[in-house]
Amino acid sequence: MNIKDIAEMAGVSRATVSRYLNNGYVSDEKKQKIRAIIEKTGYVPSTQAKMLRTKQTKLVGVIIPRLNSESVSRILEGIGSVLEDGGYHMLLANTDNHYEKELEYLKIFSNDRVDGVILLASALTRQHRELLSNMPVPVVIAGQEYREKCCVFHDDKNAARALARQLLEKGCRRPVYFGVSEEDVAVGRRRREGFELALEEQGLLSDARIMGPCLFNAQSGYEQTQSLIAGGKDFDGVICATDTIAAGVLLALREADIRVPEDVKVAGFGDSKLAALMTPSMTTVHYYYEESGKEAARMVMEQMEQGKDFAKSVMLGYEIVLRKSL
Repeated sequence: MNIKDIAEMAGVSRATVSRYLNNGYVSDEKKQKIRAIIEKTGYVPSTQAKMLRTKQTKLVGVIIPRLNSESVSRILEGIGSVLEDGGYHMLLANTDNHYEKELEYLKIFSNDRVDGVILLASALTRQHRELLSNMPVPVVIAGQEYREKCCVFHDDKNAARALARQLLEKGCRRPVYFGVSEEDVAVGRRRREGFELALEEQGLLSDARIMGPCLFNAQSGYEQTQSLIAGGKDFDGVICATDTIAAGVLLALREADIRVPEDVKVAGFGDSKLAALMTPSMTTVHYYYEESGKEAARMVMEQMEQGKDFAKSVMLGYEIVLRKSL
């Protein structure tokens, strides 16, 4: 069964059937005839034939840093909803936080396997920039600022500054920051810079301590806190680069009989479900992850449909979610 057979059975031309299958204009009468024959025969158009004809795969490669991340899941929800409405499908590639794998997948996706790429970048190295500048398909960067391509990111520096101000307003004078690798500019560097800026404004920067880098897990926050306590360090507040790291901090403090928030105040980033369920519930920064995914998908679709690349930067805001850990 092919288009020619459908056309003969419906009493229309092959061109009319082709327009129908590609959402082109067809009169209502002919639509009904074609639809009836397709339903009767169970005809399914050949995807490969359509790809050869249109030079499109209707696939968008999405490179993610890890699967077990609530923030990544929210971004993917946003991406998926927009792509589905546009008739596209996601092809996921998980890097397990290894930026070398990001490079590998960018090379794979550049080989005509997808119509566009969305990269949830954990780092943007020189190798990244070289590959991105030579990609034959549109690319959107999500989560990092990158002016040479379309990108959508959050105001991490001012979010960290606002969060640190909350700690200081609650009386903290010897805060500690648990960061992550600064190869991740958004999470590693910008959040640390915002923390330091808030302390500098109050003349407290010399009393601040930067711990880490932590890994993106609770165990790392737990171990760093144990090290801080064992070293006899005097601290009255902890801001963590992620909620997951902060969960480990809370556990270590509880085991050491250090009260939160009476003795030490704790806050994180991400507004995860875990943050609301902790004891005490944790103050955090809410980011618009799902909206960032939607925006990334809209930008890549716009480029694919126009048939050309362009550079556009979108910075999303944040909210401070105050809970009992401060």
